Amino acid sequence: MMAINKRNLLLLCLSCCCFFISPSYSDSNTLEQSQQLEDGQHLVSADETFKLGFFSPGTSKYRYLGIWFNTPYDENYPELFDSRKVVWVANRNIPIFEKSGVLLTIDEFGKLKISYNGGSSIALSSVQSKNINASATLLDSGNFVFREVDSDGSTERILWQSFDYPTHTLLPGMKLGMNLKTGHLWSLTSWIIETIPAEGSFSLTIGVGINGSSQLFIWWKRSVYWTSGVWQNGHFELLPKLSNEGYGYKNFSYISNDDEKYFTYSINGNHTLARYMLDSKGLIEESTGLAPFGACSYQFDLGCVEQKLPHCRNKNDRFELRKGIMSVQGVRFDGSYNLSLLDCEAKCLNNCSCRAYDFFINGSQTGCEIWSEEMGFTEYNNGREIYLLNHSNKAKWWMWLVIAVSGSVTVLVFCFLFYLICRRRLGEQDHETEQEMLLCELEANTTNKQRRGKKKSHELQVFSFESIASATNNFTSTNKLGEGGFGPVYKGKLQDGQEIAVKRLSRSSGQGLVEFKNELVLIAKLQHTNLVRLVGCCIQREEKMLIYEYMPNKSLDIFLFDPEKKKSLDWKKRLNIIEGIAQGLLYLHKYSRLRIIHRDLKTSNILLDEDMNPKISDFGMARIFGNNESEANTNRIVGTYGYMSPEYAIKGIVSMKVDVFSFGVLLLEIISGKKNNSFHHSGQQMSLIGYAWQLWNENRALEVIDSEVGESCPRADEVQRCIHVSLLCVQDQAKDRPTMENVVLMLTKETMPLPPPQQPAFFINTVEEEAEETENKSDNCSINNVSISVLEVR
Repeated sequence: MMAINKRNLLLLCLSCCCFFISPSYSDSNTLEQSQQLEDGQHLVSADETFKLGFFSPGTSKYRYLGIWFNTPYDENYPELFDSRKVVWVANRNIPIFEKSGVLLTIDEFGKLKISYNGGSSIALSSVQSKNINASATLLDSGNFVFREVDSDGSTERILWQSFDYPTHTLLPGMKLGMNLKTGHLWSLTSWIIETIPAEGSFSLTIGVGINGSSQLFIWWKRSVYWTSGVWQNGHFELLPKLSNEGYGYKNFSYISNDDEKYFTYSINGNHTLARYMLDSKGLIEESTGLAPFGACSYQFDLGCVEQKLPHCRNKNDRFELRKGIMSVQGVRFDGSYNLSLLDCEAKCLNNCSCRAYDFFINGSQTGCEIWSEEMGFTEYNNGREIYLLNHSNKAKWWMWLVIAVSGSVTVLVFCFLFYLICRRRLGEQDHETEQEMLLCELEANTTNKQRRGKKKSHELQVFSFESIASATNNFTSTNKLGEGGFGPVYKGKLQDGQEIAVKRLSRSSGQGLVEFKNELVLIAKLQHTNLVRLVGCCIQREEKMLIYEYMPNKSLDIFLFDPEKKKSLDWKKRLNIIEGIAQGLLYLHKYSRLRIIHRDLKTSNILLDEDMNPKISDFGMARIFGNNESEANTNRIVGTYGYMSPEYAIKGIVSMKVDVFSFGVLLLEIISGKKNNSFHHSGQQMSLIGYAWQLWNENRALEVIDSEVGESCPRADEVQRCIHVSLLCVQDQAKDRPTMENVVLMLTKETMPLPPPQQPAFFINTVEEEAEETENKSDNCSINNVSISVLEVR
């Protein structure tokens, strides 16, 4: 007996040691702090209605922690986890790939979290337990509750519960509304599709209607999709069957007080599978089948809000599922959009040029691809599933009667249509001819196939419209960087990962083909570190776009004239920008294959790369000079007042000294951090140039420096020299101004003597009086920093 007792005691000790070395878990409804729930193990509610564990929806390889109905397993069909069986998902937007050591634990700090190999843990509860008496329990209601108990067992506190974070299913006892004190919202959000739990396009919540009363709303993205009407007499106005009288075993209630506003329901008896579910198409389904409501994608139900369609569509337009291949690749919207099948259809319907779309799944994400009318479709049994637009314009019988009786009117209509078609074809041919002529002039003759993005001999790329639309997410407003005289500018990303800036000619722009061609011809032949690089262009579908390298810090004026951002421009950076602009201008004037006058040099046309190096941009107003040409006259004046030299603004005389004057103004603005046009001093109408000249004559030139430069300016003589150079550049007489070659020497060689500056132009803004006399001659100038151009390439 003694030997048996010793052996039993030894086995008991070994068992205890194994437990503490590697805590295991056996199926129950509670996870204690010393335990962990591994992949393949489950929590089962006491009444066995619900089960919690890790699952993979459909055929996915991704793992999710969720709660689902514990229905019997049918050997004839694989157990399918989809949105109809699962009622709650913890990590719906953070899927875990494969079974990479996945487990649910309550760590030593009292936090409930999901851990897995190869990634950071996912915390479910942001509030940690203050002691070790913490546990997580799956209740019979389907609520997963994480709570702690004081060491003496007197007080129990709920730290977190799944009912506070519903996904797409409303169970009895759940709330749909808002906590008015904390701002916490209880709402449902659909899955993307039935087998991808990530947040989809539809959401259901309580909101305030037009009359101030609370209603249920289904939202599709940011638009109201369906509404229940107000709550009155125990039900919602447009949902009379959703009432206590219509459901004998359900009790519906709406609670509104100072703390909360929410809708909820409870059940009588044992209806274990009761639930309301928001599916991926915006439909509310009920387990008993007595719903649905919100069936707006199938029929126009009570409460549905009619979705506005563009003028090119009608409500009878439908898409037909076909198998085949398209002639070219379409515009793709990838997984970052979280698009459902219905979203893809809406994207195509709202794009007048869209003819077909495809919905695809990539891992745990989804996306769309759309095609325009010009792209061909070939039927193919083993091809992709593509939805083709089928215009359904069936006329009513009386319309056919009218057509039959009014034969003469029909003939006229057909003649008119035939005229429009012929005119359209001629217009397309003219437009195609214009494109061919432009490409010929740019020395970029290629076949149609080459135009879709291949490099030419001079390395200028001609992009297709589809590739640029894809790079800019179809020119979405979130990618818009700004807008100028030419048109809007968008940020984009090509398929090879290169970031670009796309300047798109606006149809309402005063600039057109001449300006487009001017900039394209010039900048394509220029190569310098201080000039913005042109990647290519797009000439298609009446579109004219210039594609540049992307400058992450945008333009100089954004930093220089912003009270906060200018603090990052210390003197070293400002001096580097000054020298870079000077080098770029020197290249244009002397060392490039073409002698070029920019004619619109200003802070908004100086772009900054990631290292704050300057690059001169916007050559739409530039002019080419012959090797033996020193100056010329122009009948149309372009540019921006405040940066224009007096001989150019008043008399239309163009020379290299025009850019020198603009550089002088730019130099003063960089030093002072103030705009020349909007500068005022002591109530006088004095420009920045006039103020600097006055300080120079009073030996107080250093007072013009920006106060934000502060101690970053190491030497006063360096600043003094820059001010001196700027005043030499803005002298009234063009012959007195230095060339850009001399300007660069003056800025870089400290030993080089500088001549005294003469009185500058625009002193006390006297030029405005002279400019009024030439109003008829220079009617295209701007005084609000907007460049207006009427150009000829010379």
